[in-house]
Amino acid sequence: SIALTRSPLNKDFRDHAEQQHIAAQQKAALQHAHAHSSGYFITQDSAFGNLILPVLPRLEA
Repeated sequence: SIALTRSPLNKDFRDHAEQQHIAAQQKAALQHAHAHSSGYFITQDSAFGNLILPVLPRLEA
């Protein structure tokens, strides 16, 4: 009998593909925010799952 096991290589491939998909989503969200808003946005990991965060520009005094 042949035991079917998940290959670590297959899991690594899926993890890498998922990370690339997330990166593409972040890029698309950031481009959309810049195109449709007058605000400033950055990409940053968020505890709440937000892909982009609004930021206030620094004003020179």
